[in-house]
Amino acid sequence: MKRQKRVAARHIITLLATAVLSTPMPAHAQEWIPTSEQLANTYPAPAYSPYAGRTFPERPLWGETHLHTGQSMDAGGFGARLDHEDAYRFARGEEIIASSGQPVRLSRPLDWLVIADHSDGIGMIFDALAGNPAVTRYEQGKRWSDGFRAGGQTAVDTALDLIGSVSQGAIDEALFNNYMPGSRRFSTLWSDNLKTAERFYEPGIFTPLLGFEWTSLVAGNNMHRNVIFRDGPDRVGQIVPMVMTPPWGSLDPMDLYAYLEAYEKKTNGAALALAHNGNLSNGVMFPIDIRFDGSPVTQEYVEARAKWEPLYEITQIKGDGEAHPFLSPNDEFADYYNWDVGNLDLSEAKTDDMLAREYAREALKSGLALETEFGTNPYKFGFSGATDSHTGLVTAEEENFFGKHTGYEPSAERLQHPFMKNENGELFAWQMVAAGLTAVWAEENTRESIFDAMARKEVYATTGPRMSVRFFGGWNFDEADLASRIPSTVGYSKGVPMGADLSAAPDGAEAPTFMVAALRDPIGANLDRIQVVKGWLNEDGTTSEAVYDVAWSDGRVPGADGKLPAVGDTVDVATASWANSIGASELATVWTDPDFDPARPAFYYVRVLEIPTPPWYVYDAYRYGIEIPEGAPTSQQERAYTSPIWYTPAG
Repeated sequence: MKRQKRVAARHIITLLATAVLSTPMPAHAQEWIPTSEQLANTYPAPAYSPYAGRTFPERPLWGETHLHTGQSMDAGGFGARLDHEDAYRFARGEEIIASSGQPVRLSRPLDWLVIADHSDGIGMIFDALAGNPAVTRYEQGKRWSDGFRAGGQTAVDTALDLIGSVSQGAIDEALFNNYMPGSRRFSTLWSDNLKTAERFYEPGIFTPLLGFEWTSLVAGNNMHRNVIFRDGPDRVGQIVPMVMTPPWGSLDPMDLYAYLEAYEKKTNGAALALAHNGNLSNGVMFPIDIRFDGSPVTQEYVEARAKWEPLYEITQIKGDGEAHPFLSPNDEFADYYNWDVGNLDLSEAKTDDMLAREYAREALKSGLALETEFGTNPYKFGFSGATDSHTGLVTAEEENFFGKHTGYEPSAERLQHPFMKNENGELFAWQMVAAGLTAVWAEENTRESIFDAMARKEVYATTGPRMSVRFFGGWNFDEADLASRIPSTVGYSKGVPMGADLSAAPDGAEAPTFMVAALRDPIGANLDRIQVVKGWLNEDGTTSEAVYDVAWSDGRVPGADGKLPAVGDTVDVATASWANSIGASELATVWTDPDFDPARPAFYYVRVLEIPTPPWYVYDAYRYGIEIPEGAPTSQQERAYTSPIWYTPAG
């Protein structure tokens, strides 16, 4: 594999964002001096001012598609007391007091936020905590109310009992009837939530996108989707959220798609759904032939899923969902926090045959095969990242991690007990992932613009850091395109951005070319490498994949086996710190697929890796003077995943 030339930072900053790094470029980075021939076409702008008339997105807008407040039954049960107003204040940069009584603030405000509280049983937790007769007159409700109000481990056990009961469909129908669609309590809380979001909406500054989580479970097998609306309360207020619990709702995604169709027809609005945690679905998230209920994958199903699910949540607190070592044994970075013990509530252990229908990369490959059968690819999705935090706090940074729920907010004890454990397996507290965020390439910070970027998949996910990443595909990019301060103009004019489809190859083009660049988080770690992940459909109907190192730091040279040496590790465990003495602040290249077959459908996405940094529990060990749990890694390589670019042969 040929190494691609690195490009100096001053030539690529506008490709990534308008922000300027506060730290200089490392001394080891090499200056690239373009020739006069290479500079001949580096000023593509129509006017003297290269920024006049610019219509493409200029910077990524950072946000979160999946936050829970105390209004969600499980979050409130675990002790979350923050409401929607608290969550919006925190996301836009204010300091607040967490449910555990600790002050907390983000390093930098977010640009947008989706509060996705569980729609089932909305408001019930508040009444349970208050001992309201609407809950306590039922045996199940009284048991939960008493347990929550007892606090401590009793409250935790009660929350687990509630989650298990909902997961297994073992609920008191009369009790839940007070907190489901058709009830006054349900409608009132939904209306109040919409009003709160509108109060915090400041176009151009901060955008609350309206949404909820539809929490579909089949005997503990996760099929959750978050619903996000393009519209404001005037349209969204005409409906209430869909729930999954019969008889008020359904756990079938086809019924969710029908709900979204009805919403758009009724309001002339727009909505989308995105799934998450296929790794906890035990093989039902990405069906290939048989769906969760034993019914076949049909034309209707693949078309509906392709229409309504343009994004998939690839990384979050309950495990990273890109790839798995069993499925990608030749990918040395496929083992990033795989939660592969069992389903959502560990009621069923995981087996290897389930994995192919659980991870994003494998789903993208399966989609290529399904398209040949149905003419539609149901898994043609982009990538988003989220926390799925049940604290009301979007804390995706390692040194500021407030846990999955209030019982795991910072304390010297939070590493001393498992996150979940039963006869089927165990998930340790340290396996909670401080992830993630979604970056949206939107023209402006408004509901409409952010939603439209999601719909066209011009988004990418990170495990928490705010690195800027650009990815364009075309047929005639070359290194001269990176010589300008405005190569994004070239990117959009000569190719397509992440989330799009490559057009037909022009005459004489032998293989697609890709322009990719990454700029580190200004207050984060340097970059190790940029990789292109490719998947394709073979002639016999099977699929294959490959991971290419296309740009990297520190002058490393691949070995005889083509493998790039590790970047190194500067993590000091004793002080929970690292040094940016290795890696690069920016990486960029133009890469041509060396194994391109014009007859084979394919997809390409970019994975950007940081240098090793400490996980959140290393900070805990340093700050509280406690031991790091046995078996817990003391460094990790955080990353970004761009939405793919697809190639489909003509005809």
